Amino acid sequence: MASLASYRWILIGAAICVKMVISIYQYSWFLFAFSIRGEQGWSLEQIALTFTIFIMAATLIQPFSGIYADAYGPRNICLLSALLVGGGMMLASYADGPLILWVCYSLGGLGVGAINGISTATALKWFPDRRGLATGLVEFGFGAGTLLFNHFLQSSLDLHGWRDTFFYLAFFMWAVLIPLIMIYKYPPEDWERRFKAAGQKIQAGFKQYRPLQMAKTHQFLLIYLGFTLIISVVLLFASHMKMIAREFDLPPAMFSFLLIAFPLGNGFARIVAGVVSDLMGRERTMVIFYSLLGTCMLLLGLFGTNPWVFVITVFMSGLLGGAPFVLYASVVGDYFGTKYSTANWGLTITGKAWAGLIAGWLSGFLVLQFGTYQTPLLLLAGCCFLAAVLASPKLLKTPQPERP
Repeated sequence: MASLASYRWILIGAAICVKMVISIYQYSWFLFAFSIRGEQGWSLEQIALTFTIFIMAATLIQPFSGIYADAYGPRNICLLSALLVGGGMMLASYADGPLILWVCYSLGGLGVGAINGISTATALKWFPDRRGLATGLVEFGFGAGTLLFNHFLQSSLDLHGWRDTFFYLAFFMWAVLIPLIMIYKYPPEDWERRFKAAGQKIQAGFKQYRPLQMAKTHQFLLIYLGFTLIISVVLLFASHMKMIAREFDLPPAMFSFLLIAFPLGNGFARIVAGVVSDLMGRERTMVIFYSLLGTCMLLLGLFGTNPWVFVITVFMSGLLGGAPFVLYASVVGDYFGTKYSTANWGLTITGKAWAGLIAGWLSGFLVLQFGTYQTPLLLLAGCCFLAAVLASPKLLKTPQPERP
């Protein structure tokens, strides 16, 4: 057990790096969108739809990739997905119209989604004793990864354009992802029982829920709706932040600061939320984080024309908005067990597809109708407050323990 205990930390390190790379698709999209619109002249609605379709592809694949990984292990499916991640980016560099861009970027999204979900489930399976911390560390990679890349990507977009940037980025992705994914594997079947035998404190129910069993519980319905609502905030900034900053006339120096601060806050919050939720409970942590996030969105929508209000509220939105990925993933492991956690988390994260529809297409549509980003910002503030209510410990409780 000692050697496996050391190995699980190596695997977590690999998963963090993998998530950093695949996060480029999502959290650097606002840079790509701005460059594509400037060079091609396509409409805001067409470009926003690219992000929406990508999110749908990246989420709807996860139940299927999760079922395969739970049955046969994570390595082969992740290697295939890594090929798709680089291949989608390379093919997108040749897109001569919005339709081709939608298809190619979403092809890469299939790979991003599969790797993303399996990497998170790896933490759930290997760390029954520190589920919040481990999930937070892995999710830190996805939230903060673009901290390392955004300035380089912005420079490349300015100097070489989006096509060359996409083309060479594909090779970089392959070079990093394929060797690291070779490390991936799931723990032995009796791994969680070993921790119980050793007297470790772990959170796990007696019953191991399959995806369809989980979907029939009222807890899952609350989790799914709350996840969909709260994730739409993070996706709004991922797809529209540069254009929001432009409308609110944010000085370039302050926007450059946000290129670092937003992903850093988004990633760091995932670790903090995981640790805090291990100590005070997932549900209470969600209520606090989501209420504060709703307040930030409300302030941004009403007073965001003030540069300091804009920077502070967007940074805080990143800081608070990264938490749901950790909190809901940990809740799924706590409530429904870890045996089928890859498939269960994959089913849960399909809510991100609906969130992408809200943050991508719907937000773009509302801006065209009302002429301002204030409308979607205020709408998403309401989504945050509703998600906080749904996460209340009075509503969201662990299913009654039941032996299989």
